[in-house]
This record gives sequence, structure tokens and C-alpha cells, in this order.
Amino acid sequence: MIRSKFENIRIAGIACAVPTAKDVLADKYSKIFGAEAVQKFTQMTGVVSRHYTSRYQTASDLAYEAGKHLLQKKNYDTEKIGALIFVTQTPDYFVPATSCVLHKRLGLSKDCLTFDINLGCSGYVYGLQSISSLMSLSNIESALLLVGDTSTKTYAPEDKSACMLFGEGGSATLLEKNTSNKTIDTTFRTDGNGFKAIIIPAGAYRNVDASHERTSWADGNLRSDFDLYMNGTDVFNFTISEVPKLINEFMTDTKTTPEEYDSIIMHQANLYILKQVAKRCKIPMEKVPVSMDRYGNTSVTSIPLTLSDKYGDVSDKNVNVLMTGFGIGLSWGVVTAEINTNDIYPIILTDEYYKDGAVKHD
Repeated sequence: MIRSKFENIRIAGIACAVPTAKDVLADKYSKIFGAEAVQKFTQMTGVVSRHYTSRYQTASDLAYEAGKHLLQKKNYDTEKIGALIFVTQTPDYFVPATSCVLHKRLGLSKDCLTFDINLGCSGYVYGLQSISSLMSLSNIESALLLVGDTSTKTYAPEDKSACMLFGEGGSATLLEKNTSNKTIDTTFRTDGNGFKAIIIPAGAYRNVDASHERTSWADGNLRSDFDLYMNGTDVFNFTISEVPKLINEFMTDTKTTPEEYDSIIMHQANLYILKQVAKRCKIPMEKVPVSMDRYGNTSVTSIPLTLSDKYGDVSDKNVNVLMTGFGIGLSWGVVTAEINTNDIYPIILTDEYYKDGAVKHD
């Protein structure tokens, strides 16, 4: 087991943003798939509605709005931020890294390290690990972890396995060094044998001869190699076996129990998976907050979004949380931290997008 323990680093702020536009599944998809099929999907996944971006709004726009909101609420000096990591699978460009765009938009110092991480559903916990490692091995006193995905731009419009599942959002998390006894504890795993379980096969530089034509795949859904494909059976089997195993091993190694955590914040994959993981870890469901009923599976944003949904209106309470992200790669991890609820802000809505982001060739 890979274990990391970061002492005297704390999560000092969390803010989340979602697009204003909202779909109610029963209203949008009953005419396409039938009311009974949509009802069954909602019962299984827990998704009732979700928010989605406009044509020009990107993941970085949502992360930027969350970051701007967080820094304004905390009246934070941007000169103090020594690192910015952006975790996404839906970047603004192939090159440059979108973190550089966010660095400019937030007005950060030149003495600031920035880079992107290409991860989805496990990306938030991997991001916490990465940024805590940077801080612990440098003189960086504070850093920003920005995350976001616009998954509704990636799938075929009538792909029943994906089109009703995903929502969109972005988040900003501020981390600081401090002299308290707060710690961030982590563990991670990867199984690259499952890299095809969640994949967009074309669009980069591997499958260069792929067709954009949508055809019927073995699961009966119309998609092209440029659309997101998810093998639901493989993902489900991986999740309910490997994720509980890691959580249980982590709690054994740290000599903790579910009772010692105020909340177990899981990636919002689907409600049935959450229940199965909780059952296998002997975690009461009342300790597992659910946000995907209103926001869908928001990929990398789902953990901080669930924290904001649960604690954004709670005043001055220290909460001990276990966070677990799992999915694409296949990759999964666990992070524990104590956070004061005054540092967790309510979710904001935004339609803003970066109008100067389009490069024109005069």
C-alpha cells in the first residue's frame, strides 16, 4: 500500500461552481427512451437532474469562477499562491496546459508552479496528493487545486449509458501550510489493465484513422470513436471490489473506523455503487452524502461539490472526512482531512465564459 501523511498542511477553502442551465431527466429523455426506462435509470443511479454548460463554456471557466469566488470570500493575497494544479479531462486546448490560462486569469505571481493532470473521477484525491507533496518538499506556503469537467460535451447524444448520467461543474480548493496538528493522509492504486473501460478512443494521436460516423456498438448504443465509451459492467465490478478493499485496508492501517469520520465523501458514480461500497465497508449510509440526484456524476468535481452541498451552509464546525475517488484509468485513492465548515462555501451558478480565450488569426 502506498501511504503518504502530510503534516501541518490543511484544506483552507473549497468553492464550487456549476452552470446555470439544468436538465430534469424525466422531462428531457422520456420521449427519447420512454418514461419507464428513464424511471429505472433514476432508481439505479439516483440522478434526477443535472447542470450543463453552454456551447462556449468550458471546464476551466467553471474552475475559474470557483477560484475567483474562493479568493474573494477569503480576501486572499494571490501573491502568496506558489502552485496551481488543474485536473481535467476536458481542457481548453491540446496545448498549452489549461493551468497556464487559469494562472493568467486569476492574476497569480510568476513565482507559481502550474501544470495539468489528465484524470477524471479519481482526479480530486490524486490532485490533493500531488499538491500536498509539492508543498511538503518546497517553500510553497499556499496552493490552489482547480478541477473541472464538461462531460456532456464528450458523449453521443443518445448514448443511454452516458447521456443521462453526467453533469458538469468546477471547483477550487485552497491548501495552506499551518502550525496546527492537522494532517492529510492518503493512499492510491492504479490498474492500467482497465484503461479501455472508460475511454474516448480517437481525437488525439493514437487512432488517427478513426471515423466520426456514429454506428451501433455491441451494447446497442450509437457512437463514434470520438465519443465517450464506458463499459458499465467492468467499471461496476472494479468499483465494488477494489474500492472497498482499499478503504478497509486504509482504515486498518490508520487504526480508524467509519464512526470516527463525520462523512465519507465518495465520488458520485451512481447511487447503487455508493450503497454497495458502503455496505462492504460497514459504513452507514447516513454518513455518505449524496449530491448526484441534483447534479449528476460531475467526474473530477463530484467530491468537492458534495462537500459544498453538505457543508456549505454549516457554520464553524470541524469535520473529519474520508474522501474516495475512483474511475478512469483505472485509478482510485483515499484521502482523509479535517476541514472547518467556515472554509466550505455554498455552490454558485454561473454562465460566464472566457471570451478572450479564442485565438484569432488576422
